[in-house]
Amino acid sequence: MTRPARHRGGFTLLELLVTMAIGSVLLLVAAAMLGRAGDSYSQGSGSVGAEREARAVLTQMRDDFGKAVWHRDTVFEAGGEGWRRARTGFLALQPEDAQSAEGRSGDLCAVHYYVKDIEVGSSTVRCLMRGFRESGEVFPALKAGSLTPLFAEKDTDEPVAFGVLSFEATPLVRDDTGQLVPWQQLPADDPFNVAPHFLRIRLVVARRELIGKLSTTRDWDTSPLRGDPLKAADNRNLEVYEVLQRFGNP
Repeated sequence: MTRPARHRGGFTLLELLVTMAIGSVLLLVAAAMLGRAGDSYSQGSGSVGAEREARAVLTQMRDDFGKAVWHRDTVFEAGGEGWRRARTGFLALQPEDAQSAEGRSGDLCAVHYYVKDIEVGSSTVRCLMRGFRESGEVFPALKAGSLTPLFAEKDTDEPVAFGVLSFEATPLVRDDTGQLVPWQQLPADDPFNVAPHFLRIRLVVARRELIGKLSTTRDWDTSPLRGDPLKAADNRNLEVYEVLQRFGNP
């Protein structure tokens, strides 16, 4: 009986082929594992980035809304259906160090939150903006009888969160049973037009990977990558944050 020919190292041709096949399979498995690990790292870093954005803006909002002062011209706009683009504008007490020496004439300032598309490099990013009007602008507006000019967009307004697909600020009040119910918008001169007790803040923030794929206003408005707004919490490309924030500090 003829023995199989052995090659250098003592392996037969069959043994050598089997060894090479096993090695190829191991390389493919390792490559797949590295690919999944890279995807997991990318998703994780995107999640951390979104969380950082949300945490920063919610902290800022807590400070602003906690210092709110009710005025009949306070703005609460829901921003449509689906992906909400709410807008809110209100008066808030601010310390001296939150204002410039030139713009300060007291402690009553105005704060404005809204959603806007801004250019970042060659792409468009949907952001949550914060407008801040110092007391030197607020008192003339009060004297004139309208806060509307205080809540107009300005070039000095700053983005406080990038990649915001949806922003909601729903005003709530406690009823006679202690339950939170929607605050009713009444005419500005109605004596029963009182301040809400709380705001339910909801932010839907795109992760970094999705932001990179939404490069125009049309993308932010229509891309199927956004998914269903009613199922945003189940979308791996989105982070949803919701908090209950007191309005003012009685």
